[in-house]
Amino acid sequence: MIKKENLKQIPKFKSQEEAREFWAKHDSADYIDWAAARVNPDLSSLKPSARSISIRLPESMISRLKEMANKQDIPYQSFVKMILAERIKKESCL
Repeated sequence: MIKKENLKQIPKFKSQEEAREFWAKHDSADYIDWAAARVNPDLSSLKPSARSISIRLPESMISRLKEMANKQDIPYQSFVKMILAERIKKESCL
């Protein structure tokens, strides 16, 4: 491990792509004092970015989704997100 005073300066990146390329070729231990890193920092205040969308669904489908969500005691919009996430994961594994 490199001593703290021997750490290299992290360059300024013009883009995320440039940063990705840099870190793919360099060891972060040369730039960051990992011994000083906090274990399990509290990230509870971080929220994933989300964007609202509009989607037209038949009334009967919305009613059925609400019934299914109610059986699981969760909001129907959260239930729809769960269904979408499961399907995306399934399709990604094919």
